[in-house]
Amino acid sequence: MRTIDGMVAWVTGAGSGIGRAGAEALAGAGAKVVLSGRRVDALEKTAATIRDRGGEAIVEALDVADAQAVAAVAKRIADRFGRLDILVNNAGLNMAKRHWNDMDLESWEKIVQVDLNGAFYVVHAALPIMRAQKDGLIINVASMAGKRVGYVSGVPYTAAKHGLVAMNETINFEECHNGIRATALSPGEVATEILEKRPVPVTEEARAKMVQSEDMGEIILFLARQPKHVCINELLVTPTWNRGNFGGPDFFPKRD
Repeated sequence: MRTIDGMVAWVTGAGSGIGRAGAEALAGAGAKVVLSGRRVDALEKTAATIRDRGGEAIVEALDVADAQAVAAVAKRIADRFGRLDILVNNAGLNMAKRHWNDMDLESWEKIVQVDLNGAFYVVHAALPIMRAQKDGLIINVASMAGKRVGYVSGVPYTAAKHGLVAMNETINFEECHNGIRATALSPGEVATEILEKRPVPVTEEARAKMVQSEDMGEIILFLARQPKHVCINELLVTPTWNRGNFGGPDFFPKRD
């Protein structure tokens, strides 16, 4: 495995959950980490943790749904560091109104705008930097909802993550000659803040058995350490105690 010491990593959604854990893991291995997200206070906490451990982090507040703002952050990264080695494209959200019987236009538009369009904006802004250096790793944090159609994740989230998984592979198809490789990192249930948006509350007992944010951070670091000639196109991660295998009332729609 390669060292990532001194490399530049840009992590979106870095204020909590998978993004925060990924940023901390990359910084712990020596990467210079750019932290983006909408909540400045949360980003500053992530940055403080990294700095307290001897790492380097800068905060670039960002709403990935704003294409112009995304492009501006990418330019500042290029101007400051002259390169971008690793992109962890993690920003995403879900909403309580997510099924056909209660979903409204706002739910669809907001989720798709962030989870798919926002992901596209970030990749689109990062690619010119990576093309110029003929090297770059993109980790698109997707979901098992992007592989399998189920009920619990909801309609817009499932559609957006399917689109993200497909978009990821087009990067490998079109940009491999530039030394750029992309991984669709697709976890099942992870114990993060996004669970608070579930229509059916998730118990602490169930959360404890899920994949944890720190687990995902270690997986992101594993991907970042792969040599340049290795492309892991897709990686699926689920809890061993997988509620999707057991079913339950919140995993199936109510029938009249």
